[in-house]
Amino acid sequence: MRRSMLGRLAVAACSLSRLTAFAPAHDDSGYGDSGHDRSYKKVGYFTQWGVYGRDFQVQDLEKNGSASKLTHINYAFGNISADGKCFTGNVPGEADAWADYVRPLDAENSVDGVADDWVQPVAGNFNQLRELKAKHPNLKVLLSLGGWSWSTHFSDAALTPASREALVASCIDLYIKGNLPQEGTRGGAGAAAGLFDGFDIDWEWPGSAGDTDTTYRPEDKKNFAALVSEFRTQLDAYARSQKRKSKYELSAFVPTAPAKIDAGFDVRRIMRDLDFVTLQGYDFHVSGEAKTAQQSALYARGDFSVDGTVEAWERRGAPAHKLVMGMPFYGQGWTGVSGGGDGMGQPATGPAPAAWASGYADYKELKQLADAGDYQLFRDRRNGHAWLFDGATLWTYDDPQVLRAKTRYIREEGLGGAMFWSLDADTADGELMTAVDQGLRGH
Repeated sequence: MRRSMLGRLAVAACSLSRLTAFAPAHDDSGYGDSGHDRSYKKVGYFTQWGVYGRDFQVQDLEKNGSASKLTHINYAFGNISADGKCFTGNVPGEADAWADYVRPLDAENSVDGVADDWVQPVAGNFNQLRELKAKHPNLKVLLSLGGWSWSTHFSDAALTPASREALVASCIDLYIKGNLPQEGTRGGAGAAAGLFDGFDIDWEWPGSAGDTDTTYRPEDKKNFAALVSEFRTQLDAYARSQKRKSKYELSAFVPTAPAKIDAGFDVRRIMRDLDFVTLQGYDFHVSGEAKTAQQSALYARGDFSVDGTVEAWERRGAPAHKLVMGMPFYGQGWTGVSGGGDGMGQPATGPAPAAWASGYADYKELKQLADAGDYQLFRDRRNGHAWLFDGATLWTYDDPQVLRAKTRYIREEGLGGAMFWSLDADTADGELMTAVDQGLRGH
C-alpha cells in the first residue's frame, strides 16, 4: 500500500516518545503514559442508553471478554447546556443521571458481584466502570461530549475565550473532579473523582450542518482548535496540581467528508493538542438514501471510504500514529430493493425494519439473519465490504472477515488503532472485538 513505508517510519520515529511518562502541555507524542506502551489503541463506545432496551450492562464487557482487549472506553455521551456548561440530571432527552450514577445494580449485574446499596454515593454505569477499571488497571475511560443529538450548543460554548474557559472548567469539575449533582443519597463533591481519564470531543460538526437543532457558524473552525487547546491546557494544569503520574487524555471524533474537514478542522493545530482522533469509518451511505450503497468500505473509487478518510487526514497534516480507524458494529439496511442482481447500488423504497431503529441493526441481529440462511452473503473482496441480500432487503455491515482486512490495513499503514461504535452491538461472546484484537496482533 502506498503509505505503508511512511507508516512504519512514523511508528519507528515515535517509539521513544512512547516510553515517556506524564507529558507537558501541548505534547505531540500522542501516547503519553497509557500503560499499553506500543500496543494499538482499541477504543469502544459504551452507550448510556444501552442498559435499557438492549440490557447491555458494563458487566457484559467482562462476560464477553471485551474488557481485557480494550484500551479505552468512551462513555457516550455528556451534554452541554444552553449556557455553555457540562451538566447532568434527569431531563428526558437531555441527561440521564439515573443511568449514569443513581440506578442500583444487583449482584448478578455487577462487575464485582456485589449489589449496590442506597448509601453509596455513586451507583449506575459510573460505579460499574470504576469496578471494571479496578479489574483492568490499564483501561482508560473517557467521557465523550456531544454526539449527533447533543452537539446542539457546542458552537455557542466555543465562541469566545471566556465561554471556552467556562465550558472546560465545568466539564473538569463535573467529570474529572467528580462533583456530581446530589440526587438523593447519590452524588456530591468528589463522588466520581478518579473515574474518568480524560475527554473525547464529539462535536458533530464544527462549521458544518449536523442535527436539525445544532448551531454552526464559519468561525467554528478556529474556535474548535481553540477549544481543544483550552481542554489540553486545563487538563494538564489539573494533572500537575494533583501530581498525577499520567496525563489526562484528549481525543476527538472527526468526519470523513473533505468538505467537513476543511470547514471545521485546523488539522495541524488540533493534532498538536489531541492524543488521537477517531475517524468516521462508517455511515458513508445511510438507509435514508434512495439507493443501496456501502456504508463502511475500506476502498471505494470515487466514493467515501476508510482509505480515503485516512488519506484526507494525512494530506492535511495528521500523523498516522494519531489516526484511530472507526469501525461499525452495526449495519445500514434498505427494503423494497428492486433491480435484481446482488442488490448493491439498486433503488429501494425505504429503510429496512429493525429492532431499535428503521435501517439500523446491531451486528448480533445481522449475524442471526446470516446464520438463518434466508439472506445471501456477498463480498467485495477488493474493496473490503460485505452485505446481506434476500432479494428485497439489503444490509451492509462489517463482519469478522472485513474487520480482519481493516486491522491488516491499520498495521500496514502505521495507524494508531481501531475504534468501535458501539460495544452493545457485538455478540454475547464478543465476536467482533475478538476479531479486531487478534487482527491487530497479527493473528
